[in-house]
Amino acid sequence: MNITQIEMEHFYAQISEVRLHWVEIGSKENTLPPIVLIHGLTDCYLTWIRIAAVLAQNRRVLIPDLPGHGLSERPDASYALRWHAEILIQWVEMLGIEKMDIAGHSFGGGVAQMILLHCHHRVRKLILLSSGGLGREVAFELRLASLTWVVEKLGQPFMGLGTFLALWKIRRHLPKAHISDLSAINRQKGSARAFARTVSDVINWRGQYRTFFQHAHELPSLPPIALFWGMRDRIIPAEHARTVAKSVQGVFITVFAECGHHLHHEKPQLVGQAFRDFLDAPS
Repeated sequence: MNITQIEMEHFYAQISEVRLHWVEIGSKENTLPPIVLIHGLTDCYLTWIRIAAVLAQNRRVLIPDLPGHGLSERPDASYALRWHAEILIQWVEMLGIEKMDIAGHSFGGGVAQMILLHCHHRVRKLILLSSGGLGREVAFELRLASLTWVVEKLGQPFMGLGTFLALWKIRRHLPKAHISDLSAINRQKGSARAFARTVSDVINWRGQYRTFFQHAHELPSLPPIALFWGMRDRIIPAEHARTVAKSVQGVFITVFAECGHHLHHEKPQLVGQAFRDFLDAPS
């Protein structure tokens, strides 16, 4: 589907110290719980548009830009994982959403898990797409990016180029102008600071050191959870999904054989339908 044909509304609101941007697709009159889609590092709302087009056929879809990303503000803040989650929880409360589904990709999956830990009564179902926070192993370049001072002080001139190179391998799967648009967004002042502080809060030179299992026991119960992964993911290995499925009873897992880390770009219709099938199924 051509993303220019998708009707979306842009919104801004001051949430704590951040002017947060988000888009909405689909009618507020839909009776199903809305779904919140959370993007990963150096990404933005654009990454979800084709998935949102599938989901918005029968539900309201909300796609925030995380602080320091997209069209949201880039304040001098901690950018800790819990801080991201708290900002989004305040945003959801401002919108008056009592019950919602959440999906998170990569770092966005870690944010979604943190929202579940601190706002579990609002989460009906959880989808984790090539998610962080489920195991230690992570790509070398992300472990290198955990050198906060170097990236924060010297990395800003390279944020646009870094975005371009990160997406170049999957360029044939991306909507027209996606790489150039996202590269331009990430050239904004403050992007490197947000990226460096975000990474250093969850990753060190040995890999990811914050995991969902450290705190899952604090929850009275877990909602239905689905894990979607690409077999060829070299950023966060699909083995993390299998480990979770073995450890947590009832987790739904699908591994897409021909996909890598950005499976929502590589197979948008297939992944979008898998989202719908899980969300629409009886719990």
